[in-house]
Amino acid sequence: MAHRIGETAGKVWKFLDQKGEGTLNQMKKGIKADPNLILQAIGWLAREDKLIIEKKDRFLTYSLKR
Repeated sequence: MAHRIGETAGKVWKFLDQKGEGTLNQMKKGIKADPNLILQAIGWLAREDKLIIEKKDRFLTYSLKR
């Protein structure tokens, strides 16, 4: 399972690298993966201190730390 989460973390990283930032809903639409894996991948990247997580209006947005 950790392998699948790691692969999905790579997809999330690539998505955010291309788009600059995104919401969970945008990632669910743009990444071909189980939504639960996307959430776990976000946690993985956050734990590795790779993400900036901000609240904009009603949504959380995610972007990569540079």
